[in-house]
Amino acid sequence: MSETKDLKVAAIETFFAAYGAGDVDAMSAVLAEGIEWTIPGRHPLSGTKRGVAEVRAFFDQLGKSGFKAEPIFFGVNDEYVVDIHRGWTTEGTGKVDTTWALVWHFDAAGKVDRVVNLSGDQHQMDAFVWENYALAPIPDRLA
Repeated sequence: MSETKDLKVAAIETFFAAYGAGDVDAMSAVLAEGIEWTIPGRHPLSGTKRGVAEVRAFFDQLGKSGFKAEPIFFGVNDEYVVDIHRGWTTEGTGKVDTTWALVWHFDAAGKVDRVVNLSGDQHQMDAFVWENYALAPIPDRLA
């Protein structure tokens, strides 16, 4: 593996270690300011998060449900890292325990500028989020 590919995998490993420790600052360190992180589903946390602040807010919310992740596999080329990991909840009503694939894209500076998250069981995630994350009442929910 080339040094560039090694650095990309190391960045993702750093992200997962920080995620496991609940260290949102360390997680953010590998992200480009203009990051776009897409969360699939039909639930209050889904959609594309734009910018580090929105990504941080998303992970702050996941932390409330004790989400954990255990990497299983990394694939890498000059532009992307793909990780496969087990992701599960430890708190809240119901549970999520499934396999996830994340497609990480890197910018020219070596920062993650785009992530697409793919769920092995999207229905499980949708149900869990709806059960555990209420939308703010109208009009507060509207921009």
